[in-house]
Amino acid sequence: MRIRKKISGTAERPRLAVFRSNKQIYVQVIDDLNRVTLLAASSKEKDITKPGIKKTEQAKLVGKSLAAKCKEKGIENVVFDRSGYKYHGRVKSLADAAREGGLKF
Repeated sequence: MRIRKKISGTAERPRLAVFRSNKQIYVQVIDDLNRVTLLAASSKEKDITKPGIKKTEQAKLVGKSLAAKCKEKGIENVVFDRSGYKYHGRVKSLADAAREGGLKF
């Protein structure tokens, strides 16, 4: 709650929310004013799920996938919501890959 009262997404600049489980990583692009999820990507998608890939590499692929989906929808500015996770490891690699794909935080 401490984070969510400071971070909010709009239609022009939606919130990029990260959820990290022990095995997977999920990302959503959310418009909080209209309460709509605009896009989503996860490490369970077919092109990302491959045996032998480390979790940080999966997070990079998820970030690139999300950036490509955002470009298709015309979204280039987002607010990054790390959901209380440290900006380290998988969360950082996902954010860096999304930035490389063209998203601006």
